[in-house]
Amino acid sequence: MKIATAAYPMEALANWEAYAEKLERWVAEAEADLLVFPEYGSLELATITGRAAELQSSVDAVSELMPEVTELHASIAAKYGCHILSASAPERVGEVTVNRARLFSPSGDSAVCDKQIMTRFEREDWGVSPGEPLTVLNTELGRLGVLICYDAEFPLLARALVEAGVEILLVPSCTDSHHGWNRVRIGAMARALENQCITVQAPTVGNCPWSLAVDENYGAAGIYGPPDVGFAADGVIAQGALDQPGWVCGEVDIATIDRVRAEGAQFNHRHWPEQSGRTTARQVKLR
Repeated sequence: MKIATAAYPMEALANWEAYAEKLERWVAEAEADLLVFPEYGSLELATITGRAAELQSSVDAVSELMPEVTELHASIAAKYGCHILSASAPERVGEVTVNRARLFSPSGDSAVCDKQIMTRFEREDWGVSPGEPLTVLNTELGRLGVLICYDAEFPLLARALVEAGVEILLVPSCTDSHHGWNRVRIGAMARALENQCITVQAPTVGNCPWSLAVDENYGAAGIYGPPDVGFAADGVIAQGALDQPGWVCGEVDIATIDRVRAEGAQFNHRHWPEQSGRTTARQVKLR
């Protein structure tokens, strides 16, 4: 399959039609089976309403548009015959705000995928909360899972998805420094190594002076596997240029995951349970 992961530049949009045209143009240009958009890329929708500058108002503005956003993505996925992980959005769910992405299939069906662990900004300034539990997405392309940005830095989340059958982990991200992007990138690469799976990172890039939440965005899109049999020596399937908008594409075969787990130089995926019982450290005093 062909995977396309976006280094996505948000922008101030004149109206809904401008957003719809932009989204379809990006999907058409990708010409891929699976398209991955970044974390919080949907915040550009707040510019349509003129409520992008204030944190809580921007959440309300985006949340109110989500039914139309969902319908648009479903129709585009069906039109182009592809799977799309939408850019995540801060959404009001009852009394809380969650960070939510959706995977759309070519039939137009969709499933929600929520962030599990909040960053300091989300906790301390924005009031964003964990959403629905981790989800295994059973698709024609294989079993997919989503770890939104900071989630990719926690190995037990990835392991739970992999033990439930996930073969490809999608990692939409939004980071305001190269430090942050590298934390998520290294996390994604480590999860690919530990689980002998494929990870796909899609970041936001560029400046958005109209928003307090996503004013600065840095990173590069990438697709990673374990540095082992059937993959590159560094594990990089595809890597974009730093801070440059556009698609990064790579060809992926699920059979390669099966092969590395059966014939690899190491069996990280198989040997993971051997850590159990070996994670209590003994104390030794040296004089």
